[in-house]
Formats: sequence, structure tokens, C-alpha cells
Amino acid sequence: SIFGMIIIVLVMTAGAALVMWFGEQITERGVGNGMSLLIFAGIAARIPGEGKAILDSKGGLIFGLVCFGAFGVIVAVIFVEQGQRRIPVQYAKRVVGRKMYGGSSTYLPLKVNQAGVVPVIFASSLLYLPNLITQLAQHGSSRWQAMVRRYLADAGSPVYIAVYFALILFFTYFYVAITFNPRERAEEMKKFGGFIPGYRPGAPTADRLSRVLGRITLPGSLYLGTVAVLPNLVLSLGATGSAQNLMFAGSSTLIVVSVGLDTIKQIESQLMSRNYTGFLR
Repeated sequence: SIFGMIIIVLVMTAGAALVMWFGEQITERGVGNGMSLLIFAGIAARIPGEGKAILDSKGGLIFGLVCFGAFGVIVAVIFVEQGQRRIPVQYAKRVVGRKMYGGSSTYLPLKVNQAGVVPVIFASSLLYLPNLITQLAQHGSSRWQAMVRRYLADAGSPVYIAVYFALILFFTYFYVAITFNPRERAEEMKKFGGFIPGYRPGAPTADRLSRVLGRITLPGSLYLGTVAVLPNLVLSLGATGSAQNLMFAGSSTLIVVSVGLDTIKQIESQLMSRNYTGFLR
């Protein structure tokens, strides 16, 4: 009934608001990103149950292979997530009043996975729309509804996997293009007297950044697509009954690893600031 639907919407809205408040409380206390940690906890809490389901249904051999594969995927994700291209930047010396600034050498880090897990979320959300439309259109069974159910609703379908992979590649390039502007970064470097050795400030520096960014975005997008469609490939081969029964697979791997690495870095920075504060006092 309509009254029941209103109650469900109100409960879901109140639950979402409560979860957001919990996340803000965690973030304010310097533990890390609160919402990311809550998502991390939700994924980690499912691991024992999923592992037991695989062990009970498939046996110890398949369970051992899944654990070995999960470990390999985690190692590969950590390796790529930590990978970056360091572009050397030199700052010219400049005199302001009686003080001299600049003259130092540093680097501009460009991550291989510049987009994070955002392209995977965009691609999965966009792929869910046709299935949602077919569910809303309950009356009748047209040809396009049957095609959607066959190709875009089945996660093990080759068409679904190909479209999912292509959307991840597209959204990776799209997200990197709107979040990193080489010309703005080149102008900032020029403003503070920075330049890339061998390249003049301004347009040549921006072109250099664009070329490097284009080269590292390709392996980053392929990496995202491979990790995301891995559960679907295993599902299409019939190794497990559901793509959800794969420990540390797909977007869950990216979320767990990225949140874990980010939390460790924030904890290390907090410990370092406390140590410096105690030393200065």
C-alpha cells in the first residue's frame, strides 16, 4: 500500500541520515574518512559468512583456490594503487625583500589510478538503469524487455561484461579529464616559479602533463576494468553460484584496499604530528 511505501521511505531516509552522522563523528575525531570506514566495515563483516558459504558448497579445494586468488588480487591492487609517475619539478630562485625563496627540486606525483573507484560506481549504476526500467514497466513483455533481461541483467552474460568493461574505461578517462586540468596545473607551477626540466613554463609544460596523464590513464583504466569484471568472469565460468560469494572481488577489493591505505596514512600523519608536538614542547 501507499502508506507502507511511505513508511519504508521514511525509515530508509532516517537510517541514511543516522549513518551519515556516524560517519561525520568518525571523521571529526581524526580516525579517517567516516563514510569510507563504515563501508569498509560492512564489506569486511560479510567476509566470514561468504567464506563459509564457499567452503560448505564447493569444498576445501575451491575455498583454498579462492583464498589464493583473493590474496593475489589484493597484492595486485595494492601495487597499482601505490603506483605513481613522478614528474620532476624545479623551482627557480627568487628574492622577496631580503629573503631568497625557491631553488629546490621536487616532483609532481601522478597516480596510475587517478580516478579511484568512482568509474566502477558510475558504470554499475548506469548498467542498472535498463533493468530498473524493465522492472517498473511490469505490464507486457516486449522484445526489448527480454533483451535487457537476457544481456544487461545477467551479470554472467558476455554482453554485460563487455559493456561493463567499456563503461569503466570511458568513465575513467572522463573523470580524470574533469578532475585534473594540465593547463591549470602548469599555470600554478609557472606562478610560483616552477618548471619541468627540458620544458618551458606554460603551454609546453601543460602538453607534457597531458601526454604523461594520457599514458598512465590507459593502464589505470584497464586495471579498474579487469578488477571490476573479475567476479562476472568467474560467474560466467560457473565457478561459484553468485558473484557476491567471492571474497575481496571487484569493487569491494578497491574499496577495502583504498580505504585501508588511506586510513593507515592518516594514522601515520597523526602519530607523526603528535611526536613533533611532543618534541617541540
